[in-house]
Amino acid sequence: MGLLSDIGIHKDFISEVNCDKYLVDSEFCRQFIKGRQKFDHKGTFGHALIIAGSYGKMGAAVLSARACLRSGVGLLTVNVPKCGYEILQTSVPEAMTDTCEDVDFGLYSAIGIGPGIGTDETAIKKVLSLLKYCKQHQDLEPRLIVDADGLNILSQHKELIKELPKNTILTPHPKEFARLFGEFDNDFERLSNQIELSIEYSIYIIYKIANTIITTPEGKVFINSSGNPGMATGGSGDVLTGIITGLSARGYNPEESCVLGVYLHGLSGDIAAEERGQEALIAGDIIEAIGKSLKKIK
Repeated sequence: MGLLSDIGIHKDFISEVNCDKYLVDSEFCRQFIKGRQKFDHKGTFGHALIIAGSYGKMGAAVLSARACLRSGVGLLTVNVPKCGYEILQTSVPEAMTDTCEDVDFGLYSAIGIGPGIGTDETAIKKVLSLLKYCKQHQDLEPRLIVDADGLNILSQHKELIKELPKNTILTPHPKEFARLFGEFDNDFERLSNQIELSIEYSIYIIYKIANTIITTPEGKVFINSSGNPGMATGGSGDVLTGIITGLSARGYNPEESCVLGVYLHGLSGDIAAEERGQEALIAGDIIEAIGKSLKKIK
């Protein structure tokens, strides 16, 4: 049996160390999680917009929308092509469905774009329209989350990266990150560049790996501790986009939305894996476990 000995370091030393790298667990997230008051109403918890889906990829829109609602947002509108109208109305009756090409972005407190939108001219037009609005309304500081095909469009038109509004959240997996910012020799070099890119463009980057790494415009690094290999399944990233968009619309600041969203996503995957096993895990199972995860964090 081992023994623990006091080596003479003051008990307050760790809390006083100036550190910009953090390990994220339930205790870390508990410090800023928001509750609900008796007289709160749906307007209290924001109105999110998710721009998602295309022919053959409407599942991405459904998954993002359902995850956004489970994250506690007050209202959700999903902008989809006309081919997805009936699918969304049927699959996610709690959300409003919009098929307009000219979107009034000013109605929303947070906007997620990318899951399943494709990279054709219609999708590019949506991204350009959103970035144009953000540039014209910088005083409003719209909260923007870009994922999946939204990232692929940025990688094909790299001049648009510098047009992203401050505090935009990008959620690339390794291949999307490489298409956006290039290849790196090793993980140390990649992390160093991820930090520099967050600072340079004043954006949050969520690098989706086994232990997802979040970097901030201030150069801080958050390493997530939740999640499991069962989450390596189609649609898992769409769920994360929905969660973060919902949290952002609710009033969490970008750093809180990233940290809590990533940890909540992973913890939901852990709970789902306990119930169903990693091999059988699908993205919808992650969504169904979000409520249990929130209760566990609290």
